[in-house]
Amino acid sequence: MRHSLLGLVVALSLAAPAVAAPALAAPPDRTLKIGLREDPDILDPTLTGSYVGRIVLAGMCDKLFDYDTKLDIVPQLATGYTYKDPTHLILHLRPGVLFQDGEKMDAQAVKYTLTRDLTMPGSLRKGQINDIKSIEVIDPLTVALVLKAPDSALLAQLAGRPGMMVAPKVAEKEGKKFGLHPVCAGPFRFVQRIPQQKIVLERFKRYWDAKAIHFDKVEYIPIVNSAITVDNLKAGTLDLAEYVVPTDVPLVKQDPKLRIAMDTSLAYNGITFNTGNGPAAKTAIGEHASLRRAFELGIDRTALIQVVYNGLYTPIAQANPPSSKFYIPSVVPPARNVAAAKALIAKSGVKGPIPVTLLVPNSPDLLQAAQVIQSMEQPVGFDVKIRAIEFASGLAAARSGHFQAFFIGWSGRADADGNMYSFLHSGLGFNYGHYDNPKVNALLDQAREAPTVAARKAVYAKIWTIERQDMPVIYLWSPKNIVGLKKSLLGFRQVPDGIIRLQGMRFAK
Repeated sequence: MRHSLLGLVVALSLAAPAVAAPALAAPPDRTLKIGLREDPDILDPTLTGSYVGRIVLAGMCDKLFDYDTKLDIVPQLATGYTYKDPTHLILHLRPGVLFQDGEKMDAQAVKYTLTRDLTMPGSLRKGQINDIKSIEVIDPLTVALVLKAPDSALLAQLAGRPGMMVAPKVAEKEGKKFGLHPVCAGPFRFVQRIPQQKIVLERFKRYWDAKAIHFDKVEYIPIVNSAITVDNLKAGTLDLAEYVVPTDVPLVKQDPKLRIAMDTSLAYNGITFNTGNGPAAKTAIGEHASLRRAFELGIDRTALIQVVYNGLYTPIAQANPPSSKFYIPSVVPPARNVAAAKALIAKSGVKGPIPVTLLVPNSPDLLQAAQVIQSMEQPVGFDVKIRAIEFASGLAAARSGHFQAFFIGWSGRADADGNMYSFLHSGLGFNYGHYDNPKVNALLDQAREAPTVAARKAVYAKIWTIERQDMPVIYLWSPKNIVGLKKSLLGFRQVPDGIIRLQGMRFAK
């Protein structure tokens, strides 16, 4: 059956004051300035792992499919799809689409991009689409994906970074350097990046949906300090901030020129432990699951969220938050229990205080949350040392195994596979701690083949039973998507994945 789908501020130092908004000349400035919570990692859809990287790439790289505000899959570079049978997915492509170097976005380009995702060393997309056995070009606008087994999550993956098509000629020439000047089939083309300061894009005039774009340029400005972000919103030197911490929401709301857009999120934050990634895994907490369970029992999630996030976020104990159709209601966080935690430590035979170094991105709210956890764990018997690090450097450290515990979040996906498979399956890119449980691997594979949401949830429930014992990750909370923006900025569509989509946005006249 065929399915046809409808279809400036430079980054400031922590001590710097807000700068005044520059006077706008006539005609009005058509540059959109977006504040990011941190500097992205590499801008290559195959290699990137950061949430803010996805936000920037969304301005440059359209996907085969996308999500609407209700998380329904809608067309973008594809116009629809056909399942010939459960292991043959036919993609129908949009005609007349060009990459920003003028190359055609056609079936050969789709084959090239997906092959790159599957085979490129260091690819973080491989685990997301590794059920693809082969890719066949039927004609210039039709591609067949032949699967190893039925995969209920594959279409959702093509609405994520695996669905971002890259220009084959440029990608082939540049290799791993492609992310320094990416070329895709999106509304804006890459112009410049100054690390820790700004990323500049300019409008691609031959974009296939040009009528939906109303800016000449977009600047993405990383500002780690949330207070400075709000200062620049109020000064008018940012048009939109993709992340406003809950404690700053009243400051934005009281400004008559600004507004807050708040919605549920698919994201989570938690602590990933190094259980098998190099020498740093050879620690008490890395080698003893009982100690990781004790560490969890030392945390009062509700109190932590109240202190740092004004109680606005939701405590969780799984990767799929309550906003997800894959949420398992029976998997809930335990209450803090110091006595039970001490009993687990005593049973392990490990003498305290037990040292744990917690790698933390250097944003103020995460550092504050880490300090609260440090305080909570002290009476349990853990000596937590906080190692603050710039976000992209933290990702690099995690991939290379240079950590004991990593305080890291995930922006979340509508399909549970995108929140679980690459994180809990052995040998995959987001499994930073190299957690390896053959039963979990088999269940993750089984869930992909299950035909219904109910059947998949039954498999995921089994996974959470095992994960709660092994505890490779402590899931702590699901946040809200809280965006601050000028009231004069119209057309903003808030999607639970948190990505800032530029199509349809414009300044009021």
